[in-house]
Order: sequence, then structure tokens, then C-alpha cells
Amino acid sequence: MSTTISSATGAWTPALIQQVIDDHKSMPGAMLPTLHAIQDRFGHIPDSAVPLIADSLSCTRADVHGIISFYHHFRTQPAGRNVIQICRAEACQAVGSRQLEAHVKASLKVDYHQTTQDREITLEPVYCLGNCACGPAVQINNDVYGRVTPERFDELADELKTVAVEVKW
Repeated sequence: MSTTISSATGAWTPALIQQVIDDHKSMPGAMLPTLHAIQDRFGHIPDSAVPLIADSLSCTRADVHGIISFYHHFRTQPAGRNVIQICRAEACQAVGSRQLEAHVKASLKVDYHQTTQDREITLEPVYCLGNCACGPAVQINNDVYGRVTPERFDELADELKTVAVEVKW
């Protein structure tokens, strides 16, 4: 019996996960490239991938889990349709990112590493977007925004909702 699970990025099976692992396991330091490749292809690293990775790379499941949980970039659940990252680096904190962070969490009713109930937005921390002179910085999907105030964030979030409505029609 074959197990197929769907994510926001696409369906995955243990065989597809194994194929990604096999494509990367001969690389020096194969763990990170393998994890990145799995997440890039499937949108997250499924829990059932951990034993496959451990077996293929001759390490323990604890080793794999430790790396996944150490790096904030990796996620074990599918993300929402949009991913919002708030910079938490010192330069952004100095110009108000903590206040922005509190506003965003309250507005979306989620904390970091959580997704809104409608599966539209996943909120993630990031520790530098390379936009230090224009903090606080936020990245929405692949677009970086600088000098984001709570009001500007609300405008950006409204634009995401407008796009979602247009897509559904």
C-alpha cells in the first residue's frame, strides 16, 4: 500500500523523499543540502522523512531532528499560502521590530512558526534580511519591505487578502 500525502507545494511519498535523499547523499556534508532539497520540493520536511534521512546518511534520528529544530528555516508542517518573516536582528530591533512583531502576532492571532486558521499566512522569525538601513524589515514570500510600521503591515496584509479573493474567483 502506497502512502501519498499532499502539501501546499505538492504531494510526497516515502519513495519521492528517498529519491531526493539519494540525489544528495553523496555530497560532502549531505545533511543540510538534503534537508533544503526536501523542503524546497515539498514545502516542509515531513516527520516520516526523518528515519529515511537518518538511515541513508548513517546517523541517528536524533541527529536529523536536532538539525531540523536548530535551524529556524526548516519547517515540519506545510506553510500557509503566504510566508511572512519579521527580522529580529539587532538593527531592526533598534528601530521598532519588537513592537511590529507584537502587532503582527496580535493581528494574525498566531505566534512564530504558526499558520493562520485559514491557512493563508505562516509567521516566521528571521535573523537578518540584509536590509539593516531600512528596518524594521519584513519579507513576504520573496519580497522584502523596509521601514514597516504596524500601519504599513496592515496594508500589506490587506493586499494579501485581496489577492487571495481574486485567486479564488
